[in-house]
Amino acid sequence: MSKQIAVRLPDEVVDFIDDLVSHGDAASRAEVVSIALARERRRRAAAQDADILAKLRSDRDLDRLAEYAAHVPLDDLD
Repeated sequence: MSKQIAVRLPDEVVDFIDDLVSHGDAASRAEVVSIALARERRRRAAAQDADILAKLRSDRDLDRLAEYAAHVPLDDLD
């Protein structure tokens, strides 16, 4: 399910979005916005995870996180 919303964006942002679409990097303006918002959601979740880990102050836990992160493909970040 999806909802349609109207947003106002600066001209240069819309030009950037349109450039992505015209070069085939995205199928539509909506796709560009959806991808950007999904990426922001993941960034915020990662920041929360980092805060939790920082509070643990356990080198063992951080070592396990580093070992896991070393094997996560970077293409999963998009």
